[in-house]
Amino acid sequence: MATRHEEEIKKYHSLNAYVVLFVFVVMSSAGGISVVMFNVLDAFGLVKHIRVVPMLLPLVMLCSCIMIGSVITVFLAGYFLKPLKELKIGLKKVTEGDFTIRLDHISGNSEIARIQQDFNLMARELQNTELFRNDFINNFSHEFKTPMVSVHGFAKQLKKGGLTKEQEQEYIDIILSESQRLINMSSNILLLGKLENQEVITDKTSFSLDEELRQSILTLAGEWSSKNIEVIPELETIDYYGNPDILKHVWLNIIGNAIKYTGENGCIEVGLRSITESKEIEIKVSDNGIGMDSVTTQRIFEKFYQADSSRAASGSGLGLAMVKRIVELCSGRIKVRSEKGKGTQFYVYLPVVDEKTDEKKKKPIVAIDTAALK
Repeated sequence: MATRHEEEIKKYHSLNAYVVLFVFVVMSSAGGISVVMFNVLDAFGLVKHIRVVPMLLPLVMLCSCIMIGSVITVFLAGYFLKPLKELKIGLKKVTEGDFTIRLDHISGNSEIARIQQDFNLMARELQNTELFRNDFINNFSHEFKTPMVSVHGFAKQLKKGGLTKEQEQEYIDIILSESQRLINMSSNILLLGKLENQEVITDKTSFSLDEELRQSILTLAGEWSSKNIEVIPELETIDYYGNPDILKHVWLNIIGNAIKYTGENGCIEVGLRSITESKEIEIKVSDNGIGMDSVTTQRIFEKFYQADSSRAASGSGLGLAMVKRIVELCSGRIKVRSEKGKGTQFYVYLPVVDEKTDEKKKKPIVAIDTAALK
């Protein structure tokens, strides 16, 4: 299979061939037309004076070739260089921030056609990035503003005074809760930003995956016990080679999500098993909560997207986006199945990685600061 460098060299040579062919066609056409015109004029006896001076004939032929070649170049360039002119205009509009520009499609497999296809692809990607950036800013501004308004409003009420002890305590609890929400949102955004700038995860070690899942369940014990939710762990004993600090964010978010959307006296199952056929480890978190419709299921991993707007105050919509990115960095995959009113199942599949094999694949990259993630 040809390397990227070899492909670039082929493209370079191909473009050179087009230029050489263009120049050859112009020169051949100019020379041929000059010879034909000279023979026509000679037939009418209009060039007999030129033959008197031996060096005058080649000079006249050269000048006629230059003039005819220039005229042919003007007409042919207008046709052949039209795509390049459109490309120049398109690039100028892109630099001005207009990512909606598209070049007319040229059929065939020529280099000019490929350049136009690459330009249109670039423009589409830039447009999608711009739309995502604007959407991210708008969503973040809205999510950030909501708790800030609450903190400001209740702080003003406390400053005015005239409240009972119970009201003061309630307002203080709300301020603390909203402040913690802002802290969590900022932390999640910083963590997600770090993860999106990484290609692989470093600081890997061998650890007990089933024990980490148990610890994650116990960490959230206050939340599921307060709703009298039964948590059933069905965990095989499995050692995994990875970064436990980063993977813990996956388990806490998925299990925490299940607790959030499961009602009183509900049930959550956390499963862990090894799949020999595909050499994968499956982690399943299943609940019998409110479930999701098909639209929500498709968008659940988007930043700031929240499945239930009525519960928006309890989250930021960043957790599952972070989960998906971590799983991708682990070369794994995640999927969700859900039905409205019948619960949700999250499946995380992690490849079985041997420590020696993983060491061979390592590349020098900027490591994730795992100490900051704890």
